[in-house]
Amino acid sequence: MNPERPFVIAGPCSAESEEQVLSTALGLKEIGIKVFRAGLWKPRTKPGSFEGVGAAGLQWLSRVKRETGMLTCVEVANASHVKASLKAGIDILWIGARTTANPFAVQEIADTLKRCDITVLVKNPVNPDVDLWIGAIERLQNSGISRIYAVHRGFSTYERGLFRNIPHWYIPIELKRRLPEVPMLCDPSHIAGRRDLILQIAQQSMDLGFDGLMIESHIDPQSALSDKEQQVTPSELKNILSSIVIRDYEGTPGLLQELRREIDEIDDRLLTLIARRMHVAREIGRCKRSNNIPILQPTRYEHLVTQKVSCAESLQLDPDFIKRILEAMHEESVRQQLSIINSSEEV
Repeated sequence: MNPERPFVIAGPCSAESEEQVLSTALGLKEIGIKVFRAGLWKPRTKPGSFEGVGAAGLQWLSRVKRETGMLTCVEVANASHVKASLKAGIDILWIGARTTANPFAVQEIADTLKRCDITVLVKNPVNPDVDLWIGAIERLQNSGISRIYAVHRGFSTYERGLFRNIPHWYIPIELKRRLPEVPMLCDPSHIAGRRDLILQIAQQSMDLGFDGLMIESHIDPQSALSDKEQQVTPSELKNILSSIVIRDYEGTPGLLQELRREIDEIDDRLLTLIARRMHVAREIGRCKRSNNIPILQPTRYEHLVTQKVSCAESLQLDPDFIKRILEAMHEESVRQQLSIINSSEEV
């Protein structure tokens, strides 16, 4: 077990005043936090919201560093932010979700950081696109930045649900598979959007093997000028961190190894069955082509989904999960049949 896990970065969503910044930092130092974060330039969804104090806040962070010994961390969105932060002696930079989604902005930051010895955190883009996330990391790597962390903060959605941003855990898992050398942090504040859900998300990220957490903490969250619902006091953060269970992934029990082997065998059988299903789908495509029958049969598909979802519920399977699987298989079956319809092979 890694005794340093989780690595924690904490601090307010926004730096609002020198007093607020220093009071929060002192409270966080008391509970053992070593890296202090604060937003200075805030890319808000709509104009009129608090957009940060800007470069003036860099002096406050310098004071935090002098008086507490903590490392400091700020968000940057363009070259001027980077230059000002480097000049002020900021230790860690992070690239926010909106910036990660813009390759031009990321490249501008990467070019400005060329040959700089600094740690950079890259949050996932607002949309669930793992290649865009990886692309941002690779742009920094190509500029010679060696200390890069990925930060999972969830993904925007039009629909309102339990969480502010949907976790889509499979995306950071896929990034970790493709870039195993890049440490992964979780930002449960932005995923949750509510302080009472932060522990739940933080625990899940630790169970998935994440390396650390980036959590918003404010000395007085109710008076915060941005995202007050998802910020916690330093004492509340202490309670959250003390409640997290860090599981030992070393020395896996024999029973777990056996169960994993069973999962592997089931997956192999599933792949064989899916291959068989696609073979039948192609045969159906040939039959439709011979008889001039259209590919899509909406009534048949709706009946299939209704029937299988009902069956899933009786087997205690999540209906939404099964529906997604059926949709994916139907989409691939249609693609296979279209390839038959449009091919020049003889029927």
